[in-house]
Amino acid sequence: MSKSEAKTLHSLVLSSPIGKLTLIADHQSLREIRFGHDDCATVPHSNPVLDQASQQLQEYFAGRRQHFDLPLQPRGTAFQQQVWKQLLTVDFGELASYQDIATAIGNPKAVRAVGAANGRNPIPIVIPCHRIIGSNGKLTGYAGGLGIKEKLLRLENAGAKGSLL
Repeated sequence: MSKSEAKTLHSLVLSSPIGKLTLIADHQSLREIRFGHDDCATVPHSNPVLDQASQQLQEYFAGRRQHFDLPLQPRGTAFQQQVWKQLLTVDFGELASYQDIATAIGNPKAVRAVGAANGRNPIPIVIPCHRIIGSNGKLTGYAGGLGIKEKLLRLENAGAKGSLL
């Protein structure tokens, strides 16, 4: 595979129960999931990474998948990368607070910065930022909107053991 081939971005629009999702990948990894149909500067056809991501997301929405196994390459600062890596430890159906994430990355005073990094997560659903809630147990911001966050948590039956849904 040539260098230009590896860097070429491809997109696929997936219809889902939460609306259209635009998946963006190169030939090696998933780069972004955007809510809605996005006319981005990509080559609008599929590739193996997009095929795999589309299949796994469809399985997730059908209730047949709880963990994603995809090559990911989100773009962000070192701090954002640290937060997103920690988000991947929050299992299907579980919830964590922004404070939990800040403490887990060894920076308990960085709650607002964790919230900002969470909001800039370029691969929502797969990097499960929807599982992060306020310390008071309430739903807080979500790039796709609180309605979508609530639908994703209900799909996972999140908080069934706890205080949320």
